[in-house]
Amino acid sequence: MSVKLIEVRDLSVYYQGFKAISQVSFDVEKGDYIGIVGPNGSGKTTLIKAILGLVPFEGSIKFGGLSLREFTLKHHIGYLPQRLSFIDSKFPALAKEIIVSGVYCCKSFPKRISGQDYRLAEEIIDILGIRSISDKPIGVLSGGQQQRVLLARALVHHPEILILDEPTVALDPKIREVFYSTINKINKEKSVTVILVSHDIASIGNYTSKLLYLDRKLIFYGTFEEFCKSTEMGDYFGNSQHFICHRHQ
Repeated sequence: MSVKLIEVRDLSVYYQGFKAISQVSFDVEKGDYIGIVGPNGSGKTTLIKAILGLVPFEGSIKFGGLSLREFTLKHHIGYLPQRLSFIDSKFPALAKEIIVSGVYCCKSFPKRISGQDYRLAEEIIDILGIRSISDKPIGVLSGGQQQRVLLARALVHHPEILILDEPTVALDPKIREVFYSTINKINKEKSVTVILVSHDIASIGNYTSKLLYLDRKLIFYGTFEEFCKSTEMGDYFGNSQHFICHRHQ
């Protein structure tokens, strides 16, 4: 029997009187790997921010039947925003120090790193296969390596849900596929429910269990196979639907 982790109902978000998202409703079930896609300005990041409680909204969002006010997000959700731009060659921290800092979200004051926290970091370092870079300064790593370190940071406290906002936007195609494959492994082997924002429908169609196409309102929600067979999506996308689905094969 499926278990609903997130229930979104009639979600609308306004910015200075402009409706960024209108009447969006969908469910996220335990074990889902959902790809949120859509054109630039379609509201993808806004949707993620609403789910995380970072922007005001109309409608309702529930986690395990509890409202945002009742549910302790920080203990259950790992979040990887769009690639951070502050990291440069002079940033004074080792990769493993960045990773273990992910436990701060779940600690009460005074926040101190324990031996158990470092053991959790070592575990996720091995799972993601980044042992060879864990003792290197974060600033000297490549973009793909930095993203895997930040992914480890989001996972170190063993969240039930992992939310990623266009994590591969600055990566080349080969590294992007490695990253998607890593997320797929976390989803399948660790039973982490994944919500991933992307601009590339065809690429994430290889991995996601469901596709959510957003263009300020919900256009489609279902499997990639259903997307490719949908006559409504054929009318909406025209020849682009065939091109997207052909790339996926």
